[in-house]
Amino acid sequence: HTPFFNNYRPQFYFRTTDVTGSIELPEGKEMVMPGDNVSITVKLIAPIAMEEGLRFAIREGGRTVGAGVVAKIIA
Repeated sequence: HTPFFNNYRPQFYFRTTDVTGSIELPEGKEMVMPGDNVSITVKLIAPIAMEEGLRFAIREGGRTVGAGVVAKIIA
């Protein structure tokens, strides 16, 4: 179990679609430790269909390392 930092670029799995995204942590938050709950901004490398409330998994190297819910879509 290791923390992740700003600009971490894992795979995000939405339903049956996976896409790489870059994580932007909130101002003043240096890292996210295992077990933390945090609101993040994610910039995906490709547009995909989604809506607020959609659940997703964060995966790295074939392992699920986190999970979340889309709170707000920023165009």
